[in-house]
Amino acid sequence: MSHRVEIIPVNGNPMEVFLFTPAGEGQRADSPGLVLCQHIPVGHAGLENDTVTLKHAERYCEAGYAVAVPFIFHWWPKSAQFRDDWTRQDLDAAFALLAAQPGVNARRIGIVGHCWGGRTAWLGACTNKRYKACAIFYGGRVNLPMGKNSPPAIERAADIRCPVMGFFGNEDTNPSPADVHVYDAALTKAGVAHVFHRYDGAGHGFQTFTMPERYRHEVSEDAWAKALAFLAEKLKN
Repeated sequence: MSHRVEIIPVNGNPMEVFLFTPAGEGQRADSPGLVLCQHIPVGHAGLENDTVTLKHAERYCEAGYAVAVPFIFHWWPKSAQFRDDWTRQDLDAAFALLAAQPGVNARRIGIVGHCWGGRTAWLGACTNKRYKACAIFYGGRVNLPMGKNSPPAIERAADIRCPVMGFFGNEDTNPSPADVHVYDAALTKAGVAHVFHRYDGAGHGFQTFTMPERYRHEVSEDAWAKALAFLAEKLKN
């Protein structure tokens, strides 16, 4: 496995993208790819300081995926709030960069995200019909609007063209179990194939191994196994 950092302009603003490439037997002529969306970084620090997201990227890469991790928070120092219209540009730029990599099959790309990145993954699946799979880990605020003239992401459920798998802790408050029911209902109404896994004894960030008070090893590993099986079925077959 190898990785490098690319700087690409998005609407005139430079955005970092960490690219991870499988090595050896994991690399093939038509490798599947993943756009990995990060949680909110502490103090809006850069990706190089986000141990959890980078380790997750490495693990997906070890499973045979080329992975692009865009730093979608590059706008925040210049804006009053998060904006879905700008985030869509970030995701589209990351998708295009990943799809252009040698050996990556642009027809085998999925999107994954944790926490805020889970909401971002939902948004990406709504706004880019080329994704073939979407995995959401405890993404909150899907039912809230982000940015001027942007509808709540949940209202775009009917635009999702790929299957969705979700992972949620029943002790979470954002999203709460009630929120997850709303997500489920929206996808069902839209006719989007989806499966949600809900875990007792787990709250928000149960895969955040740097935070012992949140991390739940057995739950995390079960979610990893299910996510990797789902992605392999949708992106490798």
